[in-house]
Order: sequence, then structure tokens, then C-alpha cells
Amino acid sequence: MAIEDQIALCSEHFSKWKGMALSAEDTVEAKHCMEKAFFWLELQSAFIALNAVEQTRGSDADVKQKILQAKTNLSRKLVDYADDTLKELGF
Repeated sequence: MAIEDQIALCSEHFSKWKGMALSAEDTVEAKHCMEKAFFWLELQSAFIALNAVEQTRGSDADVKQKILQAKTNLSRKLVDYADDTLKELGF
């Protein structure tokens, strides 16, 4: 998936969870939704930063290696998020 698509996906999920938090019936539900929203906002910010570094210094081999490692770490965060979500759903 292209980084632009990843940024757009994060933005979409952030907006969804933020909206759910703002319309939540109680504070526990609102807190849960805001935690999800902040996760997506943090992920979006990381992808934007990586994209900026890749655009400005992406030709340097050392920088390419660090960008790849950062993308791996972000993918791991997404896997952990999916695992937590499946546990919440009882799978």
C-alpha cells in the first residue's frame, strides 16, 4: 500500500473514532473511542513524517534502511492493534 493511501486510511479511522467519542453516551465509552482515535492520529503523524524524510533524504542508503525499520515498527503496531481489537470482539 502506498504511503499516501496509508495516511488517508489513518485519517479516515481517526475521524471515525473521534466522531464516535464525541457522540458517546458515557465517559467510559468516550475514553475508549478517544484512545482509538489517538492511536490513528499518532500513526498518521508517523506516516507523514516518514513520507517527508523519504521525499527529502530517501536517496541515502542509511536513511533508506532506517525508513524501512520505521515502517516495520509501524506495521508491528498495526498488527498489535488488530490483535487487541480481535480480543475485544472475543476472537
